[in-house]
Amino acid sequence: MNYRAIIEQFKNFWDIVVDVWQQGLFGIQIGRLLTAAFIFIIFLFLRKLLTRHIIRRLQVLLSKTSIKVDERVAKALEQPISMIPVVIGLFFALEYLDIGGTFGDIGANLVRSFIVFIIFWGFYKLVDPLKNLLDKIESLFSAAMRDWLLKVIKVTFVFFGAATILEIWGIKVGPILAGLGLLGVAVALGAQDMFKNLISGLLILSEKRFNIGDWIFVDGVVEGTVENIGFRSTLVRRFDKAPVYVPNARLADTAVTNFSAMTFRRIFWHIGVEYRTTIEQLRQIRDGIESYLLENDEFVKPSEAATFVRIDRFSDSSIDIMLYCFTRSTVWGEWLEIKERLALKVKEIVEGAGSSFAFPSRTIYMSGHAGEKPEVFVPPEKG
Repeated sequence: MNYRAIIEQFKNFWDIVVDVWQQGLFGIQIGRLLTAAFIFIIFLFLRKLLTRHIIRRLQVLLSKTSIKVDERVAKALEQPISMIPVVIGLFFALEYLDIGGTFGDIGANLVRSFIVFIIFWGFYKLVDPLKNLLDKIESLFSAAMRDWLLKVIKVTFVFFGAATILEIWGIKVGPILAGLGLLGVAVALGAQDMFKNLISGLLILSEKRFNIGDWIFVDGVVEGTVENIGFRSTLVRRFDKAPVYVPNARLADTAVTNFSAMTFRRIFWHIGVEYRTTIEQLRQIRDGIESYLLENDEFVKPSEAATFVRIDRFSDSSIDIMLYCFTRSTVWGEWLEIKERLALKVKEIVEGAGSSFAFPSRTIYMSGHAGEKPEVFVPPEKG
């Protein structure tokens, strides 16, 4: 092979390189692709700088408003805002490439989809910082109902965001919803319990039977602290820390005792003393217990709640004194301490009066001599 032939082959090879460079990918020159990639990378490097600038400007604007949530709003929008430089970089890169036809439409739809995603993502993230605005209408919405409403708002943003993106790509949402409606009828027939629990949850919230953090008791079901009221079930944490998931329908159809809603907490005892206790001793015991209740600020006064210390009944083996009163504290641990002090005081009063507590007993009265036996009848002999 001579020198001229080698030069000719190299020339052919270079022609191939130039053709590949010019044809590139989908008819776009590789040089333009690299330049577009460089533009996109520049915006990625500027991402943090642009995000901090936008957040700073947003904080300045929010500080001029009367809503004291500027820091939380800025923090919540930090992630969606950080995506803005990425979309801007993608937009300028695609504009530089100037792609036409199908691929151009795909690129334009991609940019629009990202913009919609950022907008609805921002709305979704704003729900939690702005939830305190609902506290102004706390008389209408309990804490649990507020949480439910926030969940519904979030789901709504997700739905409309997804529907908008589908419309951008030419997918009609109407026929999909119509198909889902027919499917929903079929599903509803087989999911009646789920919808019953959902409606029961709404009734629980609207009636304000209990809120998150309340101590409730459902006979034969559970006793503990409410941690979450969901769409289908309510999470109750027992005192041994075991979680119990109770269907909302069960709570709606069953009597629920809400101990956290108590104004005062009751103590109801029958104190049995011996029958040998005299009338004066009974009066002394009654007056001593009553004085202790009236002089102790831990107990509710008779003008606020019923308070009784009375000789109540004659039981089988005791004279019963009824003690009926209420404590100001409704906290279980504090209530137990108050009740313990009351029990010790009652014992001191009873023993100080010279009486004693009665215990179940039975006395059997017998007549005649214990050893007396009836005579044995002996039939006479036959003659």
